[in-house]
Amino acid sequence: MRTETLPNPHRWWRIASPLWTDALDPCYAQRRGGRWNPPESFPTLYFNEDVVTARLNLRLFISGWPYEPEDLRDQTGPLLVGAKLPRNQRVADVHSREGVAAVGLPASYPLDGSGNLVPHSRCQPIGQRAKDRGLRGVRCRSARAQDGGCRELAWFPATARSRARQTEVIRFERWFWGSEST
Repeated sequence: MRTETLPNPHRWWRIASPLWTDALDPCYAQRRGGRWNPPESFPTLYFNEDVVTARLNLRLFISGWPYEPEDLRDQTGPLLVGAKLPRNQRVADVHSREGVAAVGLPASYPLDGSGNLVPHSRCQPIGQRAKDRGLRGVRCRSARAQDGGCRELAWFPATARSRARQTEVIRFERWFWGSEST
């Protein structure tokens, strides 16, 4: 497994419902699981590396809603929460050509050789191995950018006291329709 240290300081972005009590609570993904952690496993926060990636991920975030982005309003639409992580977080590299090969995923990741999205069931053991090795997460190609051009982070807090620190909250119309590109 190839590793890297995340850049200090970097602002990571998380799409959040305005109804959530704590957008940076890693227990939700711990219960439900995600691409890089199985259900009922370990605390994980899923972040977008930039606003462009967050925009791509919005459709997945609202997939169960009876709305399209054009229907969402500023006061009820998803927020974008900026966060900083503790310094010097060592993570698995699953975005570079070498990193993808090192974990046994196809060079075309996030797509498999048939052009289908690589399933969570194939990625979750990789996240588990990263966690077992003491890594703080997986920095990967976004599954929403099938050309592999965008990045996401599945962050595994070291302890219950290890927290992402909220730096800002951007309302829906500004981050999705506006010129925000941080």
